[in-house]
Amino acid sequence: MTAPEAISPRTPLTKQRVLEAAIELVDRQGLGALTMRRLGSALGVEAMSLYKHVASKEALLHGMVDRVIGQIAIPDEAAPWRDAMTQRAASARAVLGRHAWVIGLMEAESSAGPNSMRYVNAIIGSLRAAGFAMEDAGRAFMVLDSYVYGHVIQESSFPFATPEEITETAATALELEALSAFPNLVAMYEHALTYEHSLDAQFEFGLELVLDGLERLRSG
Repeated sequence: MTAPEAISPRTPLTKQRVLEAAIELVDRQGLGALTMRRLGSALGVEAMSLYKHVASKEALLHGMVDRVIGQIAIPDEAAPWRDAMTQRAASARAVLGRHAWVIGLMEAESSAGPNSMRYVNAIIGSLRAAGFAMEDAGRAFMVLDSYVYGHVIQESSFPFATPEEITETAATALELEALSAFPNLVAMYEHALTYEHSLDAQFEFGLELVLDGLERLRSG
């Protein structure tokens, strides 16, 4: 009589596993694809099992948002404010670039999770330590967020990211005769063929403009 095959124990279901699987599902298929049944299937469990770890789909989304925000680097307390805001803007861009769907959810949140509170607390603290009045620190926070969010949304729908991709599409897209009524548009396309386009450079350029404006606010 042969010995029975060893059965590998199932990895225990935890709130962390549920949130990670939900984020991965939405990254692949979009927010509209997230249902408790699909999520349960991805984890190899019945949908009802998920409710032991998240009370509702709303609670699931809340946890997903907070988990993504927890990936954004918190500025170094000892860093000069511009360096700190540059660091956090770059990190937020990178994280939200991987999970752009979270931007709309972040703005719709009625309450903040622990990662969100830690993140906001650190940023406001950095700005206040640099001499921003409380009202101005709040304004600076919102302006920086608006810039990062907008850039991430633009990047997620941008048709090309490198000069090579611009060149590849330009020959078929231009149709200069058809665009003759739009000379500025033609000029922009022609410039794009020779301009060393970089989304990184565009982000850094705009961020410096924002920080320059905030410096005037701080010093005013």
